[in-house]
Amino acid sequence: MQQIKAYLDQIAVISSADWEFFTSKLQRRIIKKKAVFLKLNAVEDHISFIESGVVRIFIPKDDPDKEITFGFSFEDHFISAYDSFLTQKPSAYQLQALTETHLLSITYADLQAVYKNTQIGNLIGRLTAERLFLSKSKREQDLLNLTAEERYKSLFKERPELIKEIPLKYISSYIGVTAQALSRIRKRL
Repeated sequence: MQQIKAYLDQIAVISSADWEFFTSKLQRRIIKKKAVFLKLNAVEDHISFIESGVVRIFIPKDDPDKEITFGFSFEDHFISAYDSFLTQKPSAYQLQALTETHLLSITYADLQAVYKNTQIGNLIGRLTAERLFLSKSKREQDLLNLTAEERYKSLFKERPELIKEIPLKYISSYIGVTAQALSRIRKRL
């Protein structure tokens, strides 16, 4: 609980009553390595804080080599199929734990109760959504403005832990190149 408290303390000061109410709604979940914990067309009912682990966000394909990885989430960050969570409609992608992953999760209904019954809930929700939006916006701009090599360098400058935790086929998909092109980029660097 200390990790999520430290994260939220960066956003706002939370009263002890609000903190108690919020934490009473959290569920601890452990996702096994390689487990898909949100499947295609399922409705996302959780937003989760990653205490430890790495999560891949991807669009599945019949041929696993053609899956499209478009995001990763790490320790001390939130993870959700956020569009599905907000709309309560089926997800167009999946979430997979790449390592054993420990989550603190809150359901959609419980988050609505936090918004309704605490002074700080709406502020935390808005600021967390803003952080998710800014991250997504940066990703889109990088895809439009940077070369594959620049995206690769940027990725490892921001997230050096990727080298250890994530298979290269997912990294190549994430930066938008084939595995062979990624191999050539790595040789040049």
